[in-house]
Amino acid sequence: MNLFETEYTLNDNSKHVGKVASVENASLTNIQLRAGEEIKEHDSKNEAFIIVRRGKVRFTIEGEEVFVTPENLLQMAPLEKHSLHALEDTDLLLIQVKP
Repeated sequence: MNLFETEYTLNDNSKHVGKVASVENASLTNIQLRAGEEIKEHDSKNEAFIIVRRGKVRFTIEGEEVFVTPENLLQMAPLEKHSLHALEDTDLLLIQVKP
């Protein structure tokens, strides 16, 4: 068993991206963004799941917009080009599943 801390740091900082854990077939990253902050378009070789714990984020994936909140979950296939824009102060978890 492991218990990982994901401290909310936006009270003191702007954008925060930090690796939380890595295991044989997955990695977990905590991303915190202030409203209006963005992460530019990129892709990943791994399948990814986005879990928003706080806030609201607009993802643009291969030209299509989708809104991710604490009420839903986003899955992206490997190599899908995407960017994100925080509509509210946001705290999310990125889980990348390694092949």
